[in-house]
Amino acid sequence: MLNGKYKHFSDINPLFFKIAAKKEILRRHIKNTFGGVKFARETSDEILPVTMYSHSSNMIKRGPGVDPKTQENKAVNIGIASSKMHKSLIKPGETFSFWDRVGSISPKKGYLEGRILKSGVLTTGTGGGLCNLANTLNLLILHSPLDITEFHSHSDALAPDEGERRPMANGTSVFYNSVDYRFTNNTDQVFQLLIWCEGDMLCAELRSEKEIPFAYDLAEEDHHFTKEGEKYYRVSKIYKITKDKETGEEIKRELFLDNHSLVHFDYSLIPEELIK
Repeated sequence: MLNGKYKHFSDINPLFFKIAAKKEILRRHIKNTFGGVKFARETSDEILPVTMYSHSSNMIKRGPGVDPKTQENKAVNIGIASSKMHKSLIKPGETFSFWDRVGSISPKKGYLEGRILKSGVLTTGTGGGLCNLANTLNLLILHSPLDITEFHSHSDALAPDEGERRPMANGTSVFYNSVDYRFTNNTDQVFQLLIWCEGDMLCAELRSEKEIPFAYDLAEEDHHFTKEGEKYYRVSKIYKITKDKETGEEIKRELFLDNHSLVHFDYSLIPEELIK
């Protein structure tokens, strides 16, 4: 027991952490093999005609307290991993798994040391930055009729917002291979994922065979920062909204994330008007 709280052995000793991680990797491998999930593993150079949603973002953060080397390494890591899933087809009844497509990560495969969030603490590790790639996937799928079947979140307050606040611009977590990001195609048509890098930019599109009569959007309510003890948190509720594309009428509003994120950047950079 440390500081009055019970700790897992994996939180105390790095060796125990590695043992626990390998156990979870083995458990997930067994579940993947015998769990009856049909994974999306086919790609096609023939691009589907309809763009459901597209998104691009700068992989390199710059500013006070930002290590440029880990940012450059992150871009390399994302480039390697995104190439594994580019042009993926997701057919009816299939499930797309981040780690099933990307596979294991190691220096032998070209992955470098990047920034990771481990046990709530920012540090570095091989393949760091792949959460940014998972987050881009999540944004695409939130703007579609596909069903997210596995999602894990970490803090979306790792750095100050760059420009206007965009809900779900950060916060998706992946860790090989027990912490996965998955979605399932329960529709009657094929979808295709395009994801590639252009310089410092990560570009992504979700495409479909035919038009869909619905439009999808995200809305964030009661976004603010609050102090709890000696720490600050970003707090909000983020909803997925489904609308009739022709009339603009809201059909469904679903709470996707009840956000309560520990702030990892300098508290002096929190906008005063957002502190409650």
